[in-house]
Amino acid sequence: MDEGRVRGRGIRVRGGRRAGHGRRGAGQRGRGVQISGGRGAGQRGRGVQISGGRGAGQRGRGEGPGGRARQPRTIIDHVIVHGMTMAEAGLRVRPNLSRFTVATIIRAFRQHNRVERMPHRGGRVAIFTAAQETLIVDMVRENNLIRLREIRDKVIADNVNFESIDVSLATIDRVLRSQKMRMKQVYRVPFERNSVRHKDLRYEYVHRILQLDVMARPHEYLFLDEAGFNLQKRRQRGRNIIGQRAITEVPGQGGGGGNITLCAAIGLEGLVHRHAVLGSYNTQRLLTFLEELKDILLDRQQHNPGPAHHICVIIWDNVRFHKTKQTKSKWFTTNSNHFLNVCLPPYSPFLNPIEEFFSSWRWKVYDRQPYTRENLLRAMELACVDIPVEAFQGWICHSRVFFLQCLARDNIACDVDEVMWPDAAQRHDAAQ
Repeated sequence: MDEGRVRGRGIRVRGGRRAGHGRRGAGQRGRGVQISGGRGAGQRGRGVQISGGRGAGQRGRGEGPGGRARQPRTIIDHVIVHGMTMAEAGLRVRPNLSRFTVATIIRAFRQHNRVERMPHRGGRVAIFTAAQETLIVDMVRENNLIRLREIRDKVIADNVNFESIDVSLATIDRVLRSQKMRMKQVYRVPFERNSVRHKDLRYEYVHRILQLDVMARPHEYLFLDEAGFNLQKRRQRGRNIIGQRAITEVPGQGGGGGNITLCAAIGLEGLVHRHAVLGSYNTQRLLTFLEELKDILLDRQQHNPGPAHHICVIIWDNVRFHKTKQTKSKWFTTNSNHFLNVCLPPYSPFLNPIEEFFSSWRWKVYDRQPYTRENLLRAMELACVDIPVEAFQGWICHSRVFFLQCLARDNIACDVDEVMWPDAAQRHDAAQ
């Protein structure tokens, strides 16, 4: 015996092919037979329990991938080649395989020379053909907002392709699910985003960045933008008992629900500088921020000497006060030895990694549940520590993923990868 357990005065033994025939080890489960005995119902005594098997999670012979396909061949080999009986062949393949099942397999082989199972027959015939299902999929691809009722009406009204097939909404939904189509949140894309003019501007921007990449002078990219925080912002969906609304408390109109605008600059080393003000940003506040940013960068160069004649490339969007004479002409002209200005193309937030930073940072601030402006300012400062430097580097690298599409002047519909896996064979988990 491989393992014995004493319970009361009973003995339990695990392992074995059959009762009295070999053993495989403790905890195994295979072609074993469980024998139990004792004094009687409800009594514990010198009963013996023997169980065998391969072990939890292990498959027996004939199971697993391809196991069922090999069973008929193994049974035919046992019966016809080795001359076993039907019952013996069934026990050798699987303990619960009856001799009648073995006889059916042998009869099919002798009469029809067939080893595989017959294909499934019967049931209702499919309503739509493969070509008709493709037409339904094309309707959804053409209009992502189309309803199931509208699809059904088009199917019924089309006498050429569908021959006035009368279907239910559940059938339409089942067809779309079989074609791997699901209900999704609609992403709104401005009409102007993929206009010819804006495609050309994206093309010119990427060319400008690539020229700066090969510039001999050492340089650093800094992405600058502003974002507003509002204390009344909360999650839009919650949970509660059926029949009761999900409620959350927010500040009133006069209780601190105004905006606090944050201006931030990020780079490969993380968050370089940030400054929050009550209300919105303007030209004067932006100039103050740029002066503070310049002092921080010059101080960092003094304490950490690097390459000589280092220049910072400020990349930002086309907000009006970013392009004023005081900002663009005077400040950048005065500080041309240290700073360079590059504007992002319109309707191209996917090229600005600071948008992803604001999205992550904003929810980290709200997770701290700031209910007053003072607490909000403190939460905004503390949330900076929650974002690692690797996240900034990942956002900047992700923004460069769209460079090839910009150079090819392709339509870009989403701020993230529109087609994450174009080909199922290219997915990393396709083979798993």
